[in-house]
Amino acid sequence: MTDTILALDDVRLSLMGNAGPVEILRGISLDVERGETLGLTGPSGSGKSSLLMLMGGLERATGGSVTALGRDLGAMGEDDLARFRRDHMGVVFQSFHLIPTMTALENVATPLELAGASDAFERAAEELDAMGLGTRKDHYPAQLSGGEQQRVALARAAVTRPEILLADEPTGNLDGTTGQAIMDLLFGLRDRHGATLVLVTHAPELAERCDRILHLTDGRLDA
Repeated sequence: MTDTILALDDVRLSLMGNAGPVEILRGISLDVERGETLGLTGPSGSGKSSLLMLMGGLERATGGSVTALGRDLGAMGEDDLARFRRDHMGVVFQSFHLIPTMTALENVATPLELAGASDAFERAAEELDAMGLGTRKDHYPAQLSGGEQQRVALARAAVTRPEILLADEPTGNLDGTTGQAIMDLLFGLRDRHGATLVLVTHAPELAERCDRILHLTDGRLDA
C-alpha cells in the first residue's frame, strides 16, 4: 500500500503577461510518496520552479488540484496556508532568503518562535551544529559565505522537522565543491528526519541521487 504525501491532478497555471495569458503549466498529474526523493529537471522556463511553488502553496493553481498530506491547498486561505507550511513544510530557495538583520541563530529560530516553541533557540543551535555552523551562530548573513548562508537556510527549513522539504535550485549559486557539500547535507536531512524531498535542479549529479527524476518541457511532464 502506498502512502501519497503530495498529489497533483491536472494542475494548470496561467499568468497574465503583456500580450495576454501565458500558460506556465499545462495539465500536470503526479503523486509523490512519503519518504521519496523526487528531482524536477528541464530547461529554464519549463515550469519547474512554478510546479514546486504550487506544491508548497506559494502559488495557486488556475486549474486542477494540489493536495498535500490529504489537504486541498486550493481550498485554504492565505493564513491557513502559512500555518500549514510552518507546521509541515520546509522550503529552500536558490537565493537563501535569510533575514539580513538577524543572526544565523535568530534566522533558524524564527519558524519555531512563530509556532510558539519555548525551546526555539536551543533547537536552532542544535540544527546549526548539525550543519557545521556551531561557531557561526552569532554572525549575520552578510558575514557568511554563500555556502554558509545556504546551510543556514537548510537549517531553518529543517528545524521544524517538516514532513515535506522543497528545494529550488539549492546549489545554483554555489561553486562545485560547496554545492556538493550542500547536496550531502540536503540528503542527510532526508535521512535524519525522514522528510519527503522534492527538488528543482539543473545539476545532473544532484538529480541522479533522487529516487525518481521527472523532466518538464514547456509546462508538461515528458512521457
